[in-house]
Amino acid sequence: MLAIVCVAPVVASYVAYYWLKPAGRLNYGELLEALPASEIAGTQVDGAPFRLSAYRGKWVLLAADEGTCEDTCRRKLYATRQARTIQGREQQRVVRVWLRRSDAPPPAAAPLSQQPGLIAARIEPARWPVLHGVGDTGQNIFIIDPLGNLILRYPADPDIKRMAKDLERLLWASRIG
Repeated sequence: MLAIVCVAPVVASYVAYYWLKPAGRLNYGELLEALPASEIAGTQVDGAPFRLSAYRGKWVLLAADEGTCEDTCRRKLYATRQARTIQGREQQRVVRVWLRRSDAPPPAAAPLSQQPGLIAARIEPARWPVLHGVGDTGQNIFIIDPLGNLILRYPADPDIKRMAKDLERLLWASRIG
């Protein structure tokens, strides 16, 4: 009887691991193979130099647009703002970055004034990033971890609550950044 009591948890763990697979995943965003993000350099809207690597140690919500900031762009910026704001006191660990091509027309002041804390940077067309084969950045929102790795990709118009929940889980599980 004592042997059965001792062996039962081990047998139960093997059964659970090998035969009872979870039906779905918890994360909303598309999980990417953790590869370092390309070094991205440019100029911020105020003229200051910009380097993506300067934000190592922080979680980065990265959005990019090739042209003017139309409806899709505004929805992306709104989604990143809301996902960060929902984090409450943990929002200080998250940085929002918006990349634009330097040859694109300047953005209207109205969208930028509605985005407090947004780091907007202009990137030369020749250096416009395609982030390690994970797709055109103009159609996605990315999360970059504090070590500089791309880890999650979201569509251009994400479900904000689900994106915020993913970010909350990341911040809870990680003490870096």
